[in-house]
Amino acid sequence: MDNTTVQTLSDLETTADKFWNVSRQSANFINMLIKLMNAQNVLELGTSNGYSGLWIADALKETGGHLTTIEFWEKRQCIARENFQKCGVGDIITCKIGDACEVIKNEISAQFDLVFIDANKGEYVQYFEAVHPLVKKGGVILADNITSHAGKVQPFIDAITDIGCYQVQVLDLPDGMLMGYKYKEQ
Repeated sequence: MDNTTVQTLSDLETTADKFWNVSRQSANFINMLIKLMNAQNVLELGTSNGYSGLWIADALKETGGHLTTIEFWEKRQCIARENFQKCGVGDIITCKIGDACEVIKNEISAQFDLVFIDANKGEYVQYFEAVHPLVKKGGVILADNITSHAGKVQPFIDAITDIGCYQVQVLDLPDGMLMGYKYKEQ
């Protein structure tokens, strides 16, 4: 990571509670996983101020990939765009604004190597239903806040477990992260 990105991430960590950012440990894990997978196309639901997007983009610079990120709140998306530009990764990120399920339905047709879900916890199951057809075989769905918001995300956990084409593991990262590996088409 370059010095500007390191400093921007450090600055964003001071407002993590206000913007509901993932932990540094979780962001680092996502960054490493993208590199390990050599992911080319990543979708993020819940841009917020761009903290996780910067970690994702850092990895995608190495793999030559692209991030599409969706945020419901325009004010947060504007902050994220500024952070992306400041860190020199705006050219590998497409920012979309609006309800994630609607944006996916109406504006997204690409296939993704990795999908990262970190938006409205009560809607995780709807996000899963929307993104599942877009995840490539061999792709991964990551979802944050699995243990911190266990009650709200349980329908999602049930859906990804019951569909029968994902190998699922909850990772012991801050707030809990679910990793679902799509091992067959369905």
